[in-house]
Amino acid sequence: MKIQLIHPPVYINKHGLTALRPSLPLGLAYIAAVLREDHHDVSVIDALALAPERMVPEGDIWRLGLSVDEIVARIAPDTGAIGITNMWSYSWPIVRELIHRLKQAHPHVPIVCGGEHFTAVATLSMQQAPIDYIVLGEGEETAVALFRALQDGTDTTEIPGIRYRTADGDATENKRRDRIKNIDEIPWPAWDLFDVRAYDTHKFVTGIHYGRTVPILATRGCPYQCTYCSSPNMWTTRWYARQPSDVADEIQHYVEQFGANNFPFQDLTAILKRDWVVSFTQEILRRELHITWQLPAGTRSEIIDDEVARLLVQSGCRSLNFAPESGSERTRKHMKKMLTDDKLFRAVRASVKNGLNVGCFLVLGYPTDEACDMRDTARMIRRLARAGVDDVSAGFFFPLPNTEIVRELQAKGRVVMDDAFLKLPIYVHNKYMTDDRKYCDALTAKQMTRWKYWIVANFYFTAFLFHPLRVFRIAFNFVRGRETSKMESFLQETRRKLRLRRGNRTEKATQPAGV
Repeated sequence: MKIQLIHPPVYINKHGLTALRPSLPLGLAYIAAVLREDHHDVSVIDALALAPERMVPEGDIWRLGLSVDEIVARIAPDTGAIGITNMWSYSWPIVRELIHRLKQAHPHVPIVCGGEHFTAVATLSMQQAPIDYIVLGEGEETAVALFRALQDGTDTTEIPGIRYRTADGDATENKRRDRIKNIDEIPWPAWDLFDVRAYDTHKFVTGIHYGRTVPILATRGCPYQCTYCSSPNMWTTRWYARQPSDVADEIQHYVEQFGANNFPFQDLTAILKRDWVVSFTQEILRRELHITWQLPAGTRSEIIDDEVARLLVQSGCRSLNFAPESGSERTRKHMKKMLTDDKLFRAVRASVKNGLNVGCFLVLGYPTDEACDMRDTARMIRRLARAGVDDVSAGFFFPLPNTEIVRELQAKGRVVMDDAFLKLPIYVHNKYMTDDRKYCDALTAKQMTRWKYWIVANFYFTAFLFHPLRVFRIAFNFVRGRETSKMESFLQETRRKLRLRRGNRTEKATQPAGV
């Protein structure tokens, strides 16, 4: 069957104080690989790669990528099914519009959706858009079963792991499919169907852009149950790791195929078992792969000691991020963060000693936060700066659909599942907190804004005081267009946004009247 997969356009926050950037759609590339292996004719419309500099204002944010009409026009008349992914719920208004237009243009072509957003709010998604099927959770086995049934015209209603629309237009949901245990059997992502170079050229990467970049997924799932995280619903709490040799094989393949040298690991919890990390680093060293790899997501700190940190650096790891989320033990306890200061600082000291670029993620304004928790966070951040941490990312709390903390907020009548709520994550790094985006009762929006700037200023003032040479490195790399830290990534991304804004204004000004 001819299957058209779509990576839709996304929203970009032009005012966000962050280097958060879109990246290659890893989940969709895995789905493309398994469907092609099942002998389907698979193609991809990647709205970002096809229009990486198309940024259209929409209120206080931008749309990035092809327009909805341009995507619909690219659907071949003989397409047998359409598959759409959506990672972040804040892009749901765009995706919803796209689904409506696709169904109008191709009313008899089944539309299948999958990804974090659709798994979290499957009912809402099918209520608001003419979706025929939603693949829930881990998608490879379910997608193969569903598209095979669509091709053969057989019954789809008994397939585990889907939500589907019945003949009368209602929707029903089947039991979730068991997780894939032997993930080494899953084919590598079908990056040949994507424009990898377009993402690299425009620095659309997760983490730091050290060079030509291809993302990697070495493990799946996370055994922890943080209250703010969507992982328990998407992946359950089972953690499975690929064989280190298979991950190294994949990396070596991309070095040879794309000339790639930078590999951000997009795992939820890559560093969990010490033996696995040691085996992987030794595998990279044995093959003499001169690469850079990084851990841009919040990394667990428990197993990082001097030996592990040394092996990480020797094998090419240049950057990792810890996610203490708060300096308050009280807040972390409510989050179910399962982290102690002793473990965090032991890992930080080992990482800094061995030359890793280290960042930390913080969440400000968690529903239980009070002024004392903010003071605890400010104290911790100064300690981290003195210890040699390079960067801190302090974002306002945002609730993700179908997480434990959101269910608590819903029980209190604090959540309305509308577009404004779903868009909250895109404002996490805004300059100011506003009352309509605040879930912390003990602090006002102005107080939270002041705390954010105070905490970030505390960090960078202390860091530059104790490590003054960083100022010169940051300035030097900014002039050269390079990035070796999150601060430098932020400065490069800010420069890119300003350039695009000037370009959009110039293009608009030179258009003939009436265009």
